[in-house]
This record gives sequence, C-alpha cells and structure tokens, in this order.
Amino acid sequence: MTDGEQQEALVKRAEDEREDIFRRYELGLDPSNVVDSWENPTFEIYHRTDKYGFLHDSRLPSTRDAQEVHRNKIEMERDKKWMKMLNQWPPPQDKLHKRVYKGIPDRVRMVAWNKLLDIQQSINNNAGVYLRMLQLARKYSTETRQIDADVNRQFRDNLAFRERYSVKQCSLFNVLNAYSIYNSELGYCQGMACVAGVLLLYLHEEEAFWALNTLITDQKYGMHGLFIEGFPKLTRFIDHHDRIMSKIMRKLHKHFTKHNVDALLYAIKWFFVVFVERVPFSLSLRVWDIFMLDGDRVILSMAITILYLHKDELLRLKDMDAIIEYLQVRLHKNFGYSDDDAIQALERVMKKLKDLKLDVPPPAKSNEFPTRKLGDFVEADMEKKIGRRRNDYTDAEKQVITDVISRQEQNAIDVQSTVSYETSECATGESCVTHKSLHCLSTNPNACFKQSTYPTC
Repeated sequence: MTDGEQQEALVKRAEDEREDIFRRYELGLDPSNVVDSWENPTFEIYHRTDKYGFLHDSRLPSTRDAQEVHRNKIEMERDKKWMKMLNQWPPPQDKLHKRVYKGIPDRVRMVAWNKLLDIQQSINNNAGVYLRMLQLARKYSTETRQIDADVNRQFRDNLAFRERYSVKQCSLFNVLNAYSIYNSELGYCQGMACVAGVLLLYLHEEEAFWALNTLITDQKYGMHGLFIEGFPKLTRFIDHHDRIMSKIMRKLHKHFTKHNVDALLYAIKWFFVVFVERVPFSLSLRVWDIFMLDGDRVILSMAITILYLHKDELLRLKDMDAIIEYLQVRLHKNFGYSDDDAIQALERVMKKLKDLKLDVPPPAKSNEFPTRKLGDFVEADMEKKIGRRRNDYTDAEKQVITDVISRQEQNAIDVQSTVSYETSECATGESCVTHKSLHCLSTNPNACFKQSTYPTC
C-alpha cells in the first residue's frame, strides 16, 4: 500500500468513526442504542438531589427547618422583583448591579443569563448558522472523538447529564462539535465542556451555543485566550495573580513559594471554568452571575478572595500536596463561609483592588482573540483528519513551560529579598492590615481593608 493509499484508509476510518459517534447521539435514549454498563453510573434511591440536580450521598431530611422555610420565602419575593425587572429591561445599572450581587434567583436565571449575554440578538443575527455548523461538524470535525469522551465525564453526579445519551448529553455534544467548526482557529479544548455544560443547565441548545460564543469571543469575557494553544490569557492572569499576592498577601505568597505551590497548580480550574467544581456549585453560580455582569476581572478578584478567606488555614499547611488538596478538594465540599458572606467579601476585594489599581491585568495581546472570521469553514490538515497525535511540544506550549519556570525563579528571588516577616510591620500588624486574620472580611470590612502603600513588583 502506497503512502497515499494508507492516508486515504486512515481518513476513511476516522470518518466512519465520527459518523458512528454522531449516529449514537442522534439515537439518544432509543432502546436500540446499546450502552455498556460502565457508561451509566448506578442510581440509589437514597441519594439526595439538590435544586441544581446534583446528587449527594445522604438521605433527604424528613422536615424542613425554619431557616430553609425563611430562605424560600425570601427567594420567592426576590423572584417577583426580578421578573418585574426583566420585563422592563434594561434596568438602571446600579439597580442591576445590586441585584446580581445579591444573587439571581434560580427560577429566573435562564431569562437573566439570556439578557446579560444578549443571546436572542445573537440568534436573530445568525439565523440558520448553528444548524449549518452542526451539519459541517458531522462531516468534517476532527474533535468528535475527544468531545464524545469528555461529554460522558461531565457532571456525572447531575441528573441532567447522568444518563448516557440523555437530552443534555446530546446537546452538549452538539454544541461543542458545532463550535469546533464555527471557531476553527480554536477548535476544542477540554475546559470548554464544563463551560458549555453549565450553560446547558439553564439554556436551550442553540442558546447555549451563542452564549458560549459570547463568553469566548467578547472582549468583556475573552475566554478564547484561555483555551487557545499556548493559553496566553492564562499566563497573563497567573502573572497578575502573583503580582497581587506579592503586594497584598506577602506572607502567603512566601509560604506558597517555600512549598513550591505555583499558582498554575490550583488556579487553572478557577480561571478556565470560573470556579466550577472548586467551590460549592451554588457559590460558583453566584460568581458566574457576576462574571456575566462585570466580565473577567471578577475571576482574578474571586481567586484573591478565596485565598484571603482561607489564609490562616493555608498557612498552617506545611507541604505542597496538603495545600493543593485543600484548594482543589476540601473547599468544594465545605467552603466554610455562606454564599452571601463569600460574595460580600468578593465585593470588598474588588473595591480594594480597584483602589490599588490592581483589579485589571495588563492589556491582552492580539493572540487572545480570534484572527479568523468566525463561521468560515476551514478544512483540517491531513494530520488532524487522521487523528495523529504530535510527539513534541509546539512553540506556544514550550513558552508556557518557560513562563512557569521563570515565574518560579522570580518568586524565589522575591522571597529571598523580602525583609523577614517576623520583624516587619506587616507581621506585627502595626501598620499593614494585609496579614491580619481575614475573618474580618465577613465581620469587619472597614477595618480589614485600610489603604496601604505597597512596593512595586
């Protein structure tokens, strides 16, 4: 067999595999669509399901406590206020800001997200585009196999995504494949599955597609730079995150450097999927609401808020594994603060960072945004068509590794040159409030965030 014939055979095999995968999603829950037993997790009658559809390994309480009854009553009142405001859109900006930071009631989140992302306008301006992208994906997408694998990993503990080839699994598969064609420069990155999955919990399929596009391409959110090869926005945000820590959280910054805790180890999921699966889901939704209102600066501020609120516990942990486990696992199970307290702390952090001119990182470069026209079909090269994996790093990937090493070296230099905290004013608390217990974020915000003068990086 000649090289040309071998390539043709490989392309044909990839096309057949793609068509078979699409056919399975097209069949959905049809009984003829045979699913291996391992693909569907077991369901036990005593699992408790929360209002977001996530399962918990505990039994439902037999009665409602007084606090839950009170919370439900308040949320019903807020539902009415939100419905009135949504019917008079757009509201005054200060009113919208106040209500979003208080939390969008779950029953109106679908409508609110539609408004905040102007989804209907995108649909009206692009009639028929989503269906055309999905049709092209079925014929040409080179990302289908990876998307299929990731779909069945997404939100396995949520009723909407739990069953193989369920309606939401099929919608997620369709959205990601269609978008891999629509934004051919980006294609598909694994973090996109979680972002699209969250959107699909509240939006219909085509709405989720255009919402995803807005979050990726609009400069207010700019997630393209997080997912594109080389992750330029991730590098820029991590650098700015380190800059903030070196200025206002020096003791924790030194502690992390001492134990080789690079921000990349804990912040990737924070930045890529806006804290989903790293803090309780109810809190991550509150952050998503604010992210849609105020844009990507919220992500940096929330990262600092988490570290502020848990600084004392983090300083007690004496090795890298314990620190990372605390940030990646324990906070998701038990954040230690109510959602309201955490969001109030976030507001104060955002104000403080703005006062210090640290709320916005250096401007993005052009490689953080699409350079190709969206929606123009670009046929993949032969390597992608046959699904051949690269054995070496691209220049962009090599640069990410170099940046990590450089940042670690610079952090070590900064720590070496820093005055001993045992004798500094920050450590003794005589003039620097940064290293006081940040429990005051929830109890005494005025005392917690006094204006201080910090050295330049």
